[in-house]
Amino acid sequence: MPPFLVPEELAAVWTGRPASTIRRWAAEGRIHRHGHGRGNVRYDLAELHAKTEDDDGNVIPGKAPAMPSGLAAA
Repeated sequence: MPPFLVPEELAAVWTGRPASTIRRWAAEGRIHRHGHGRGNVRYDLAELHAKTEDDDGNVIPGKAPAMPSGLAAA
């Protein structure tokens, strides 16, 4: 199945996390960055965990992707 690539802003909405967190995960190697240059970077939704909501309608951010083996989080 081909990747479902979305811009940073949509990846942030999907996960319930700030765009800066998406960029950091890519820098740490947790997710892949597709493309390069301002406005041309895309992320694969299959690599990201979707946000959820509790019974009261509060948003619960998606789980962070795992770190690549042998590396520590920033």
